[in-house]
Amino acid sequence: MFRSSACASAGTFADTVAGTFANTLTSTTRQTSGAVQLSRTSRQLIGALSLAAMSLAGVSASAAPLLSQATRTAPAPATRTAPAPATRTAPDGSVSATPRAMQLSDWYRIHTVSQPAMSPDGSRVAFTVSTVRESENKRHQEVWVVPTSGGEAQRYTSPSTESSNPRWTSDGKYLQFSSSRSGGRGNTWVLQMDAPGGEAFQMPELLTGSLPKSGAFSIFTQPAERDTSARASRAADPYARMDAAARPPLNAITRPADPSRFDGRQYVEMPIKRNGVGYIANPREEREIRPAQLWRQNRGDTARTMLTNTAYSHRSATVSPDGQLIAFVADVSLRPDSVVQAEQDSISKLPYDRARADETRNDADIYVIPVAGGEPRKVAEWMGSESSITWSPDSRRLAFVGRAGRTESARIYVVSASGGTPVNALGSFQFEPQSMEWLPNGTLQFTAAKGGSSAVYNADITGQRAPREVVGGRRRINDVSYDAAGRTMAFVATSLSRPTELFIANADGTNERQLTTLNDALNKEVAWSDGERFTYKGIGDVEIEGWLMKPYGYEQGKKYPVVLYIHGGPHSAYGENWFDEFQNLTAAGMFVLFTNPRGSSGYGADFTYSTRGRWFAEDYDDLMRAVDIVAKRADVDSTRMGVTGGSYGGVMTAWVTAKTNRFKAAQADRMISNWWSWYGSSDAQGLTDFEFYGSPWDNPAMYDSLSPIRYIKQVKTPTLIVQSEEDFRTPMTDAEQWFLGLKNQNVPAEFVRYPRSNHDLSRTGEPWLLVDRLGRLRQWFGYWLQDKQPQEATVKAAGAGTR
Repeated sequence: MFRSSACASAGTFADTVAGTFANTLTSTTRQTSGAVQLSRTSRQLIGALSLAAMSLAGVSASAAPLLSQATRTAPAPATRTAPAPATRTAPDGSVSATPRAMQLSDWYRIHTVSQPAMSPDGSRVAFTVSTVRESENKRHQEVWVVPTSGGEAQRYTSPSTESSNPRWTSDGKYLQFSSSRSGGRGNTWVLQMDAPGGEAFQMPELLTGSLPKSGAFSIFTQPAERDTSARASRAADPYARMDAAARPPLNAITRPADPSRFDGRQYVEMPIKRNGVGYIANPREEREIRPAQLWRQNRGDTARTMLTNTAYSHRSATVSPDGQLIAFVADVSLRPDSVVQAEQDSISKLPYDRARADETRNDADIYVIPVAGGEPRKVAEWMGSESSITWSPDSRRLAFVGRAGRTESARIYVVSASGGTPVNALGSFQFEPQSMEWLPNGTLQFTAAKGGSSAVYNADITGQRAPREVVGGRRRINDVSYDAAGRTMAFVATSLSRPTELFIANADGTNERQLTTLNDALNKEVAWSDGERFTYKGIGDVEIEGWLMKPYGYEQGKKYPVVLYIHGGPHSAYGENWFDEFQNLTAAGMFVLFTNPRGSSGYGADFTYSTRGRWFAEDYDDLMRAVDIVAKRADVDSTRMGVTGGSYGGVMTAWVTAKTNRFKAAQADRMISNWWSWYGSSDAQGLTDFEFYGSPWDNPAMYDSLSPIRYIKQVKTPTLIVQSEEDFRTPMTDAEQWFLGLKNQNVPAEFVRYPRSNHDLSRTGEPWLLVDRLGRLRQWFGYWLQDKQPQEATVKAAGAGTR
């Protein structure tokens, strides 16, 4: 909703809701290169949050070129539409076809690169390649390796199994990867890389977790061994043969008359379902508290030694490079997990209280403990949350990502391992860190989204200077990985007109080179649309970033329809990356307009959380101002405009059509029409508990006034509704209400319900269904905005589509 990507940078309402569960409502956008994977020492994705007051203004100077285009002909296009396939003559005299518009079948040909892992010596990069097997209606992942000196990338895992998440051992002799294949235990497999060829095998003595520079041992966390004394009593359970959700839960009053015949579900507490999982079971036994302990495993040994035995958990454990200390995050007072959980349970049962919800908390701090054992020592008493602990190369300091409050921007802090006051290394830098790496030369580098693009930055650990951009540009940079010496980095990059590929550069950003060309053949065949970036001023003089992508075959002097895309979240963002949905409509001859209105991530927490309690106010105005700007262009037909979005974008689409009739067609995806019914049937109530200051019965006026269904009589816009049968984030009931309301008002509407699909249909759903959805978007807007008549499908020949 409400996670890519676009930040897409894929996945969501995707903000972590405290006290509920990690993913709320998934964004309409999708990470085209997969989920962001952080550096070796930092594996947590850092979000953005905070409050700000807003008031009024016009269009910024940076938008002037766009405005002026509204009164003059547009620049010459790179390609034009021809009545028949055009040809061109290359310098060598050969003739080739002019790049064509994207077809739906091209979606199956995209290669998505992700999860790069640089070998310790910097000679090779392993990475994951994701493709689609159309004939099998499934996605497929393999691990590939490419030399950093140049040359062809090669597949290193079997095409008959799924493989991903490559990572090297510290000596570079072995490449580990994840694969759920038969013939082994667990999903970790190994390839020997210092000898030619060989099959993947499992290696129990292989170290996992955090390693010192010597690689002599590893430190990791997991609970103590489970007590198995209760197994006998569980075996005698008269309901053991029933489906888990059918069994009488703990504290249930009723029981099935005949356990062998009852095949329903029984609940006494929330949650009862989860998007992407389905209906879940209530617990049958008292909650078992199993604190995470510190463990050690020595190189070449399968034995694992538990170093701690405490009532509290150790989180984010990382060992110092010299192998002397372990840093970890734990409760601020080292209270037992059972006490912390009981406190959280008690608070969750209290009526909503805004002051309590917004108060600055200090629930955890960073501690260090000797590897040889001893008492933990607190490094600093720091208000807020700490994560992504990273040691300095000399083992004397720690860096961590800290957030002073839920709606405060995340910062990188540096503190002495012996204790002291953490130093803010980012100062007032607008953007928030995502991944972080402390290089052997003492340089601290991090990645951050900077609005719609992203970059690698160099931070000053003293906080005296602002972060310096190392690698950036109009693109999305994901998954940065360094060699052991910290001299070279590999990363995945994508732009509006280019799908993901693997790149390499020196750690200071020089000598950048592209290592893979997996999408080159398709790039030469298809004319991907690029976009104009512009900024404009919203209410309160707040700068908003937007993009306009031209239709395929663009010609000066012609007018084209435009479709406004609204992202999900609302704390997601669109960005400078290749995105199938945008290319789908531009290929059909339409402009695509997309923006990051208030509430989007990537612009600092103040911007991200300025919409809290104010949904559909300034964010709505930000969207309409972008439409106003584009509608003035001479090449845009302002009488043929469409609007679409999913999740938060779906409910905003409904809101837009309830507030204005300027759009000729709409498409609402994963929508919400009634916040009361949504709250009662979704798996993400925590989103609006925070955003709307409580539940519907705590704040009924807000839930009522922000429900589009209250204004259904004002809607005149023909609307296509797309919803998934197994979507528990934005359940079917809201789409049904909206469809019924439109039909009762005689508004043209179609309702498409996808089977076997959840909230993530447009990102990770079945390929056939995902492509079907793209086709319906083309048809719907083609009919209403381009006067294209419906066409009957042609029967596919036997054996076709067996890529």
